[in-house]
Amino acid sequence: MNDDQLLRYSRHILLPEIDVDGQQAILDARVLVVGAGGLGSPAAMYLAAAGVGTLVLADGDSVDLTNLQRQILHSEQGVGRLKVDSGRDTLARLNPHVRVEALPCRLEGDALAEQVAAADVVLDCSDNFATRHAINRASVRARTPLVSGAAIRFDGQVAVFDPRAAAAPCYNCLFPEGLETEEVRCAVMGVFAPIVGIIGATQAAEALKLLAGCGTSLAGRLLLLDGLAMEWRSVGLGRDPECAVCAAS
Repeated sequence: MNDDQLLRYSRHILLPEIDVDGQQAILDARVLVVGAGGLGSPAAMYLAAAGVGTLVLADGDSVDLTNLQRQILHSEQGVGRLKVDSGRDTLARLNPHVRVEALPCRLEGDALAEQVAAADVVLDCSDNFATRHAINRASVRARTPLVSGAAIRFDGQVAVFDPRAAAAPCYNCLFPEGLETEEVRCAVMGVFAPIVGIIGATQAAEALKLLAGCGTSLAGRLLLLDGLAMEWRSVGLGRDPECAVCAAS
């Protein structure tokens, strides 16, 4: 770290749980953020502010006026632009020393597997089960920690799935693929703007803890937020011994 970096990240370095070594690990890290919307916006901004060396933003959508109520990575000037391009510009203003790779597509197949394998941590900030399950499968194969978030109406949830731990569950253990689960989206059900900020920021916190090697992650737990009552609940998660994704691995 040079003198400017030591000053810029001094409030992290002052924390004994992070110190110089932890901040250097953050600076050297590569993080994949799938989704540059409500969850991806605060997550990417905190990761960039914290100095993550390379941030990969993957999203095939463009900025819409209805996004601006909660997707703080974007502004009116970005309406009609690709979200990853709008996001890259915002992050460059926030921290020009972070390298941002913009992938204007929905990652799938070999491309998804390659990006997940190259990352130190993956943040699932997507909004549909198909993408979530695809990311989970790639995470288990590559043994890359996955920080998953979701938010709708006034409710949110966060979990960490860390395939490096032998007994850790994966996303499929919690929501088995093929199970009839109602898929709800903000466009239909609505979402309270700060909820995505709270959940996205929590995802960033979990990712930074994993990178710096400090604290206890949410692996094996599901954190649930009731935004109307502003109450958190933590639910223990066990590994499904018959899980179609992680049991064989």
